[in-house]
Amino acid sequence: MAEEIVLPGWKKWLEGIGDQVGFFFRFFRNVFTGGFEWSEFVRQCYEIGYRSIMLVGITSFIMGIVLILQLRPTLVAFGAASMLPKTLSVSFVREIGPVIIAIICAGKIASSIGAELGSMKVTEQLDAMEVSGANPVQYLVVTRIIATTVMVPLLSVLGDAIGLFGGFLALNIRDSMSFNLYFTKVIGSLDFTDFLPALVKTIFFGFAIGFVGCYKGFNSNKGTESVGIAANSAVVTASLWIFVIDAIAVQITSLLFYN
Repeated sequence: MAEEIVLPGWKKWLEGIGDQVGFFFRFFRNVFTGGFEWSEFVRQCYEIGYRSIMLVGITSFIMGIVLILQLRPTLVAFGAASMLPKTLSVSFVREIGPVIIAIICAGKIASSIGAELGSMKVTEQLDAMEVSGANPVQYLVVTRIIATTVMVPLLSVLGDAIGLFGGFLALNIRDSMSFNLYFTKVIGSLDFTDFLPALVKTIFFGFAIGFVGCYKGFNSNKGTESVGIAANSAVVTASLWIFVIDAIAVQITSLLFYN
């Protein structure tokens, strides 16, 4: 018999791409189907957003402190210590804040969704929903993906504010700057081209986190081991997509606003 021309790894990868495209269209169709599950959507917003505030806040606060402490020696050496608030605000709002918060959300949210739906698949709860006439995609997938798409940008905005406040406290460890002066410099250094692209890409970050978590959990294989595999794979894949989306967003933003 003739040997297989296509390598098994490539074949499996291509099949996975096809499955993801099909899963995306299933999600898209069910978004516009009547009977949106508002109660489940609100619950997911609570689980995804409210329960992540503490983790996002602590991470952003520490990042703001670390960035000021790292930037200060370099700017002081060039006699530009007064540029610390501007440098922190632009770098944090444009790039560091959205990406770091998205990675934190990928670790917490994507793994949680993947494990939850994976355990439902293993225990045949998804099959039971279909047999009873319920639509598991509409109830479980649509609500979670839209919730992450809405809540991750809100968490990012909150994280930016907390990170900038952490920078203020770190700046006053070695220097002295009033709260009003600091945030006047921060706000004055930001404009439309800094805030809007960062907000838009966090929407795509949130969609990627929700979509990957739902896909990995919804398509996990039979067996308890697959639940852990789905959770781990969801984190890795969502994190990779965040960096890919960020790279594309930076190129588009550069072409639209900075040329």
